[in-house]
Amino acid sequence: MTISRRSLIKSITATSAGLTFGFPGILSAKSPSEKLNIASIAVGGRGWSDVNGASQGHNLVAFCDVMTEASTRKGGYIEAAKQWPKARRYQDWRKLLDESKDIDAITISTPDHMHAAPTLAAMRLGKHVFTQKPLTHTIHESRTLMLEARRLGVATQMGIQNQSTVGHRMTVALIRGGLIGKIKEAYGWSNKGWAGPKEGRPSKSDEIPKGLDWDLWQGVAPERPYADKIYQPMNWRGWLDFGSGTLGDMGIHIFEPMVSTLGVAPPMSVRSLGAAPNPETWQPGNTIEYEFAGTEYTTGDVLPYVWRDGKAGKPPLSTSSYLPADLKLPKQGTLFVGEKGAVVHSHGGGPIIFPNGLLDGHDMPQIERRGHFESWHEAIQSGQPACASFDFSAPLTETVLLGNIAVRFPNEKLEWDSQALKFTNNQQANSFVRSEYRKGWDIEGL
Repeated sequence: MTISRRSLIKSITATSAGLTFGFPGILSAKSPSEKLNIASIAVGGRGWSDVNGASQGHNLVAFCDVMTEASTRKGGYIEAAKQWPKARRYQDWRKLLDESKDIDAITISTPDHMHAAPTLAAMRLGKHVFTQKPLTHTIHESRTLMLEARRLGVATQMGIQNQSTVGHRMTVALIRGGLIGKIKEAYGWSNKGWAGPKEGRPSKSDEIPKGLDWDLWQGVAPERPYADKIYQPMNWRGWLDFGSGTLGDMGIHIFEPMVSTLGVAPPMSVRSLGAAPNPETWQPGNTIEYEFAGTEYTTGDVLPYVWRDGKAGKPPLSTSSYLPADLKLPKQGTLFVGEKGAVVHSHGGGPIIFPNGLLDGHDMPQIERRGHFESWHEAIQSGQPACASFDFSAPLTETVLLGNIAVRFPNEKLEWDSQALKFTNNQQANSFVRSEYRKGWDIEGL
């Protein structure tokens, strides 16, 4: 059977047309003693780790990748075919979904701009989904996925594996336990600086590599000629149409300890202190100020948070008197400044406590090991939410992507109404809350 772009999109829309909005529990696919039938969309690079993690202990019955020949990415179509010779193979994710009756759950590990469409389409077919970070490319997409996941009762998880580590959960437990008192302010930073060429797209086009369906790779984004080493294998992160810059890549990880620890909702305001992006590419360095409503874990009604990436550098040690003057902050991390001390949480690591001796006599919390994919598997089989379900990860993604809107309006404080999903003081900024899809790729609701 062959399908057009429109035929599958229409069938997916029709599948859910008669459903009413509600908040059901998660629909369990199978009992805990049964193996799940897993499929994966994109199996190269990050997708290779995801397909291996998601299928561990379960059945990988199908996979898909727009590149069917060998490439420079780890894993990929050919390696997946060798590792799972009985699994069905696809190049077009829509074809995979059209033949998905035996599939319980699907992983999506595409570039950012192609997260929302296959995720929503899979959910509307009753599939449980694991989608890489950031959850989506726009804020409107994130909100849509969250509400649809609730309505359909599918188990969801965003690929933010550090959230499940012992070090991360130790930071959360210590701060919530009051070790450094209530939090006055927080900082996040990354040494990465995803950016594309200032001049934008090259004037020439290159031959499309054998095995690559360039039209499928572009997906919902505006069409353009293929250009060698300009968008792939990882350079897409620096392009506005495809990626989310350093904020989307690393901010989603590094904001997360602050959100998990302090329980903050999306911010009330955001302001960028750096330069605006180029017409088509992100800038390599940003400083962005956020204001969150205070919670029971903060000192006041407003929690200030400052994000820095790339050339913007790390926060100054003078932000807290508890930090030693010779302290070398990690390349990426979070700093919590509390009433009685400070915690530096290294990305991928654990908490470093200041002043020294603050842990003397403190009862350390017992943190059990937890697998991120196992949390998703258990959610599917038990009906209980996974640790990074869309109810958690959609507001986190919203928070991060607000910074990517703010950078377009340097030095302007943008007031955000999360409930209404709009800025209250800048109508132009609202035009970036959602994006138009390329003709033939639109899905109802996105």
